Amino acid sequence: MDFIPDFPVIAAFTVAGVLLAITPGPDMTLFLGRALAEGRGAAIAVISGTLSGVVVHTVLVAFGVSALVVASPTAFTLLKTGGAAYLFWLAVQAIRHGSAFRLGEPIDKRRSLLANWSHGLLVNLLNPKIIIFFMTFLPQFVSADDPHIRGKLLFLGLYFNVISLPLLIAMVFAADRLARWLKGNRRVMRSLDYCFAGVFSIFAVRILLTQGR
Repeated sequence: MDFIPDFPVIAAFTVAGVLLAITPGPDMTLFLGRALAEGRGAAIAVISGTLSGVVVHTVLVAFGVSALVVASPTAFTLLKTGGAAYLFWLAVQAIRHGSAFRLGEPIDKRRSLLANWSHGLLVNLLNPKIIIFFMTFLPQFVSADDPHIRGKLLFLGLYFNVISLPLLIAMVFAADRLARWLKGNRRVMRSLDYCFAGVFSIFAVRILLTQGR
């Protein structure tokens, strides 16, 4: 099937996707907080909302980037080069500031599943960092001269959800222990920060070297 990338691309994307899913951040803080305060159903609803947001970002990127390639392959190259710089900046930020996991005390305030889903969706859609990330991250795994670029971008974005979902649900089922463990194991969280920084620095360098050929 033409829209499925080659195995090396899928393998590299899988590594990046798993690392993103397990790195503590605002999304993890949100759904773990809901799991502790309102139960697993509320947390899974939040996760469904955030992953729905990923689908929206994927569609926008797939159609926007493919249109950019048709209009100007040079502009697409600039986008990928700028994306490499952004990935490197994320790596530096991970080392300087560390994981953003700030879980307060659970508040017993029940919301409907729809309200939790909507909250997860809005947090995802209205986060400018996520918008910029998807605009720069997904294009790193496709080529400007690929005739199936739109299909591959859509595949990768949806595949990101496939990678993330079982990991996030496992976190929900272990929310209480995981929250305590994350707050009590700063060395492990710092190790995740360094892994995150290392992987994305490698991606950035690889992209820049490819552009220079």
